[in-house]
Amino acid sequence: MHDDLIARAKAWLAEDPDQETREELAKLIDAGDTAELSARFGGTLQFGTAGLRGELGAGPMRMNRSVVIRAAAGLAAYLRKQGQGDGLVVIGYDARHKSADFARDTAAVMTGAGLRAAVLPRPLPTPVLAFAIRHLGAVAGVEVTASHNPPRDNGYKVYLGDGSQIVPPADAEIAAEIDAIASLHDVPRPDAGWEVLDDSVLDAYLARTDAVLATDSPRTARTVYTAMHGVGKDVLLAAFARAGFPEPVLVAEQAEPDPDFPTVAFPNPEEPGAMDLAFARARDTDPDLVIANDPDADRCAVAVRDGADWRMLRGDEVGALLAAHLVRRGATGTFAESIVSSSLLGRIAEKAGLAYEETLTGFKWIARVDGLRYGYEEALGYCVDPEGVRDKDGITAALLITELASVLKEEGRTLLDLLDDLAVEHGLHATDQLSVRVQDLSLIADAMRRLRERPPAELAGLRVVRAEDLARGSESLPPTDGLRYTLDGARVVVRPSGTEPKLKCYLEVVVPVSAPAALPAARARATELLTAVKRDLSAAAGI
Repeated sequence: MHDDLIARAKAWLAEDPDQETREELAKLIDAGDTAELSARFGGTLQFGTAGLRGELGAGPMRMNRSVVIRAAAGLAAYLRKQGQGDGLVVIGYDARHKSADFARDTAAVMTGAGLRAAVLPRPLPTPVLAFAIRHLGAVAGVEVTASHNPPRDNGYKVYLGDGSQIVPPADAEIAAEIDAIASLHDVPRPDAGWEVLDDSVLDAYLARTDAVLATDSPRTARTVYTAMHGVGKDVLLAAFARAGFPEPVLVAEQAEPDPDFPTVAFPNPEEPGAMDLAFARARDTDPDLVIANDPDADRCAVAVRDGADWRMLRGDEVGALLAAHLVRRGATGTFAESIVSSSLLGRIAEKAGLAYEETLTGFKWIARVDGLRYGYEEALGYCVDPEGVRDKDGITAALLITELASVLKEEGRTLLDLLDDLAVEHGLHATDQLSVRVQDLSLIADAMRRLRERPPAELAGLRVVRAEDLARGSESLPPTDGLRYTLDGARVVVRPSGTEPKLKCYLEVVVPVSAPAALPAARARATELLTAVKRDLSAAAGI
């Protein structure tokens, strides 16, 4: 076993094109560090519907140039088999460690395989890449990003020519092509031959951002903005300037791209502490709202003054606000969301006489809904211009929520006032998450097995009316590893995360509200129910 491990590591070392990871691996081999070598060579990083994502480092279980070159070669082989061997592949990247290298390697592999490759001019938001695919008529797109993962990670996200991320069976077919690559020496990688795009694609994207706003809407809301050390700032500022909003006040410490994300433990606006600097800036400047993007700017977080201080709105709250705003503006088409998002969207759509659809988690599914006008999911992802970007887009979502805040401001109202209106109209929909991060992935499998073998009959004293194993699939949903419990006045979905070592449980309770005066009591009841559901679910899952 030991000899076999060393032999595999040496074979990998002989092919590795990256000086940095070669040195790292050579040290591990020289030290005979079998524990670390086993962790890196115990399998391969699996290519799935989220593409690739993992920790940077040498070896097949890490993100590195060798793994990326194989992924690109597999994608190229897949595209050739689809009869698209002379098509264009657009490549975008964020400002993480190695992102520019991985983008360049992808361009070289595509060029060597006979496809045409075009790379965005510099690190830009993921939605610019999603836009560029359709704008340029590409057959595929690649975005090098790990979104809001820790600094040590990077990732590789693949889109096909419709401008949305891959779904089965394309992911398995691409994975099979990757596995079929025997040696990196078989993959031609010329030094030139691809195009580096100029700013005309970005200009076209920015021109589209105007389309998300009503032509005569007020543009008065003042914002504090943080880019969370990512690539959102310049594009967001340009979009806000075009729209005529007051220039956002920046959180200076987080404004420029920095792959080490020095001021946050996790560069995700949802994580505790990530918004602290933005709130401090808001206390100094008293804006109407705080806006944050995650590092690749496909997500948008919103915070508002609530009483004496600031609080983050939940993704479900922003999702409902944007929907209500679009309905008021006379939007037509289908509203869609993932199964883990609040059922309030369905009630808003139904009352407005609009079509509504639920999909599996992820924008790769939401973006494929026929006639989509608006889609969102609770993890701060919003698609407000599906014709331009068939993915979540933190820039256009920021524009639309700022327009809504401006409309309300002119009426002497706030986003919280509108949320109250929605609660009175449709019932108070309160959501929460029970999220358990693990070192040992078997703990997640154990919890799922326990719930499948002994599903709870009630949670928080509410009867479980229906228990569904989503792995079986249904007429409306493809199979996925998840469980859904419908309760009397509540709903719970349990699933392993697709991108992180987490078990995620999504909770929603609905409390009827008779009149505005009944809201405080309804909120207290909702909090009490959510706490009890969490407690009982933890016990049932053994987590």
